[in-house]
Amino acid sequence: MFQLDKVIGFLPTKDAKRARAFFEGTLGLEFVSDDPYALVMYSGTTMIRIAMLQDFMPARYTVLGWEVQNIEFVVSDLKRRGVEFEKYPFIQDQELGIWQSAGGDKVAWFKDPDGNVLSVSQHT
Repeated sequence: MFQLDKVIGFLPTKDAKRARAFFEGTLGLEFVSDDPYALVMYSGTTMIRIAMLQDFMPARYTVLGWEVQNIEFVVSDLKRRGVEFEKYPFIQDQELGIWQSAGGDKVAWFKDPDGNVLSVSQHT
């Protein structure tokens, strides 16, 4: 029997230079390589391949997210770095853009330069 172990994330981009600036410069991911097919980045021990495509429509749902320990701190820091958080009507904290579930989990959504929906979340 085999075991699926390490996860690799995949995202599309139309502009590798702009994507690298955002993921490395703004979010602080570790740049590994840039080839004709994809940018390769690491977020901790997770590889993220940002595939270069001529054309695509970003999904309207979250395609990649990070679990964090203190969402208010992370959101505030990312806002300071220029990240704009989505202000969906159902979000209770419109200032920071953080939604809280009835069970106490918290999520904040933002988009990369290609319009891919990303998130940070804190789970109870």
